[in-house]
Amino acid sequence: MNANLNTDIEKKHINQNINETKYATGRRKRSIAKVWLKKGSGNILINGKKMVEYFKTANLQMAVCRPLTLVKKSTDFDVRCTVKGGGFTGQAGAIIHGVTRALVDFDPTLKPALKKEKLTTRDSRVVERKKYGKRKARRSYQFSKR
Repeated sequence: MNANLNTDIEKKHINQNINETKYATGRRKRSIAKVWLKKGSGNILINGKKMVEYFKTANLQMAVCRPLTLVKKSTDFDVRCTVKGGGFTGQAGAIIHGVTRALVDFDPTLKPALKKEKLTTRDSRVVERKKYGKRKARRSYQFSKR
């Protein structure tokens, strides 16, 4: 009987969090970011670390904050995300995509401003595969005439 009461309480708690929190997935190259956005004070946590600790370079820090600064809500939302795969640039791009999608879920009126800056569409460019008979995807082996 006690177990049933505890599960009912947990379900109510989860439902309340769903209403205040929006989830979105962002992708770029080989990186996948799971982003949770909720009303808050502007904290950004990436894999349990603050953004400044995770991304050391200033240009990646500015890029991650870009969707929020475009719609002038950088201090209105807390962002918590987990990101896997790829390098730092790809991970930053995946976080940008995820934050943008979560913002549009929160407030659909923000979509035109974000779409104008091309943040709502996924950047589909990925590394081209290596072909046989070539050194890389397109680079040939050095040609020797004699």
